[in-house]
Amino acid sequence: MRHVIIGAGAAGITAAKTIRACEPGAEIVMISADTHVHSRCMLHKYLSHERDERRLSFVPEDFFEEQKITWISGKRASHVWTKTHNVQLEDDTVISYDKLLIATGADSFIPPVGDFRKARNVFGLRHLEDAKQIDEVAETAERVLIVGSGLVGLDAAYALLERGKDVTVVEMADRILPIQLDETAGKTYQKLFEEAGCKFLLGRKASNTVMDQTGSIRKVILDDGREISCDLVIVAAGVRSAISCVESGEIAADRFIQVDEYMRTNCPDVYAAGDVAGLSGIWPNAMKQGQTAAYNMCGRKVQYLDRYAMKNTMNFYGVTTLSLGKGAAEEGDEVVICEDSRSYKKAVIRDGKLDSILLQGNMDYSGVYQYLIKNQVDISEKKDRIFALSFGDFYGIAPDGQYDYQI
Repeated sequence: MRHVIIGAGAAGITAAKTIRACEPGAEIVMISADTHVHSRCMLHKYLSHERDERRLSFVPEDFFEEQKITWISGKRASHVWTKTHNVQLEDDTVISYDKLLIATGADSFIPPVGDFRKARNVFGLRHLEDAKQIDEVAETAERVLIVGSGLVGLDAAYALLERGKDVTVVEMADRILPIQLDETAGKTYQKLFEEAGCKFLLGRKASNTVMDQTGSIRKVILDDGREISCDLVIVAAGVRSAISCVESGEIAADRFIQVDEYMRTNCPDVYAAGDVAGLSGIWPNAMKQGQTAAYNMCGRKVQYLDRYAMKNTMNFYGVTTLSLGKGAAEEGDEVVICEDSRSYKKAVIRDGKLDSILLQGNMDYSGVYQYLIKNQVDISEKKDRIFALSFGDFYGIAPDGQYDYQI
């Protein structure tokens, strides 16, 4: 049996390890545009020079040899021909498969603002190659403009502030980290970034650019007419699933490759996992999807059930934050807030169940809250002490005398 995996990220690597464990004698071929396995969550540490290529990897150096995996690196898959069970690479090499997993992830989205898509000093930050290009330009750049204040944008800002750069962040929302945090939690980080020298322009968006004769953008014009001078632009305005290899139309896809609960596509023997499947953008879920796909590729019928993706963690300047759920209260919701000099906590309770929670500074019992949200446990009788709950609150005694969760 030949298993072919396109992509060497969290989903692809986990799938490869799972296949090897299930089928010790199977042939595994991995194809990736990347030449180094790396964690995209750590790319900002490459920009700050805290880590090099080797220390971005999340697998041992001898991973492919030890797992007996053929790795075709530095090449993109251009087409998947499902009727002939072939993958065609950009150099026209053809790789046949018995089972195929597409785990190509996602790419940065560069909006069509001015010359953003043409300029030589405008980058997203999604892959190691992006980080390398940014790092090269940053050697001589002093003024950095970052479009978007989500996690990727602030990671980039943090890294370049560490290198002494003049950093400005433009955000169209009225606060930073608008998807992950509320105003109070966002302001905590904004203050810390500003103390480190970062400037924020909130409620504004880029509308045009001024590019010089070398093909570099030197000014970004905002929607209020202000002009921001810059030597380097990083766009952190979202991502798009990397589905170019399935554009022949055989594999059903719109914004994402469509999969069922077994991570199967509409084509026999073809599976998809990770960002390209659109189920979740967080690392643990991508790993679980890769594992689930691998089990099914090996003939074990396993469903992917963990579709909960509303989780974000961050740590800037020593302040840790976890947000679970959408965080936005609706009419009829009960909002409970607890704040002191060391922490900020906010819970949204809907119909007697915990809908979302935000913890900043104190992460105690975060596992409990995640379980309550994911499993929609009724906490009506316990909501008055929502910030003091532990798993012990849900213990009971089963008929056989054993401890049992009463949920």
